[in-house]
Amino acid sequence: MHKFDLINEFKTRDLIAQVTNEEKLIYKINNGNVSLYCGFDVTADSLHIGHILPLLCLKRFQDAGHKPIVLIGGATSLIGDPSFKISERQLNSIELIDAWKESISNQISLFLDFNLNFNSAMIVNNYEWFENLSLLQFLCTIGKHFSVNKMINRDAVKKRIIRTDTGISFTEFSYNLLQAYDFYVLYKKYKVILQIGGSDQWGNITSGINLIRRFYSDETFGLTLPLLTQKNGVKFGKTEKNTIWLDKNKTSSYKFYQYWVNISDFDVCRFLKFFTVLSILEINAIASVNSSLELNKSKLFLAEYLTKMVHGENALKAAKRISSCLFYGDVFSMKESDFFQLEQDGIPSIKISGFLSLKQLLVDSHLASSRTQARHMIESNSVTINSIKQNNEMYVLSNNDVIFNKYTLLSRGKKTFCLIHWI
Repeated sequence: MHKFDLINEFKTRDLIAQVTNEEKLIYKINNGNVSLYCGFDVTADSLHIGHILPLLCLKRFQDAGHKPIVLIGGATSLIGDPSFKISERQLNSIELIDAWKESISNQISLFLDFNLNFNSAMIVNNYEWFENLSLLQFLCTIGKHFSVNKMINRDAVKKRIIRTDTGISFTEFSYNLLQAYDFYVLYKKYKVILQIGGSDQWGNITSGINLIRRFYSDETFGLTLPLLTQKNGVKFGKTEKNTIWLDKNKTSSYKFYQYWVNISDFDVCRFLKFFTVLSILEINAIASVNSSLELNKSKLFLAEYLTKMVHGENALKAAKRISSCLFYGDVFSMKESDFFQLEQDGIPSIKISGFLSLKQLLVDSHLASSRTQARHMIESNSVTINSIKQNNEMYVLSNNDVIFNKYTLLSRGKKTFCLIHWI
C-alpha cells in the first residue's frame, strides 16, 4: 500500500472512529516515515480476536513504510484501565504478567515483520521505565500537568464514580497519567508521533498528546479505531460462554474457524473491510448481491483467511476437514487430533465408562431430556452414531462404535452433536 493512500484507505474501510488534526497527520504520513504505537495490557497468557484489528492496522502502516511499535503494558497491567469498565479488574502479579509476555510477543509476530531494514516492528515493555520511577518524581514532573477537574469529568471516570457499589480506586484513577507517560517516553526515545487504539482509549491518547506538547511544544497525533461489538451488542471476540483466544491451546483452530463462519450477515462486509486485503470495490460488489449463498461464501473466505493467518495452513486444513466431516457425515475421514480439537472446545463432550444403551446415552449426553424422548428420536430416524443412522431403540453401543479406541460421535439431527470419550 502506498503511504499517500493510507488515511484515505482507513476512512473507506470505516477504520477511523476519531483522529486528531487529520490534515496535519496526513501531511506527516505523506512526507516521511513515521513511528507509531499501540499498547496492549497483559491480562491473560494469550491475545484474543478483539486484538486482531489494531494489530492489522499497525501492519497496514508498516506495509506503507512506517515503523510500528507494540507496547506491552507490564506496568499498566498491574493497575487496570477503568475506561468503560463496570468494576475494577482483578490484578495479577508481576511474575505472572512477565510469564505471559513471551507468548503474547510470539502472537504479535504473526502480524508484524520484525526483520526489515528500516521499519522493523518493535516490542517494548513499559515496566522498563516505571520500575525505577519514584512516586515523588512522577508526581512532581508528570502529575502537576494534569487537572483533577478534567480527569473526573471524563465519561469513563464519571460512570464509575456514580456507581455506589464499585466506585473507582485511586489506582485505576491514575491509569490515565500512566498511559500519557507511555506516549511521552516513546516520543522521547523513538520519536513516536502517533498512537492508535480502540475508541475507548480516546481520553488516554489525548492526555499523552497534551503531555508531550507541554514538554516539547511539538504536535503528536491520535487515531482511534471502532470498538467492535457484534449486532447483539456483545463485545467482539466474546461468546456467551468464553473468549475466542489466538492461542490454539485455549481456543482450538476448529472453534476459531467456526466463529468466523457463523458471524451474522450484518457483519460480513464490515469485517471484510476490517480484516482482509480485499479491495473496497470487491467488498461493495459482495454487499450489492442480496444472496445468502454469496454471504456464506464470504464468511468462508474470512474464516479461511484469518485461520490461516493466526494458526497456519495445516490448522486451516484440519478445521475445514473437521467441519466437512461433521456436517456432511464423513466422520471416518477425521484424524485423532481432529477429535481432540472437538473434545477441547468444538462441541459438547462427555466421558463415560462402560457401554450403555443408545437411549440412556442420549439422555446422559443431554441430546434427549428423557428415555421416552430418546425413543421417539430414534424411531423418527434423527439419531446417528458416527454419521450412521440408528433406528433400533434397543441398540446398545459396542466396540464397533468406537473410533481410535476412545471416541464415538453421537448426533441428533444435522447440527446437534455430542462427543463420547470412553474411559
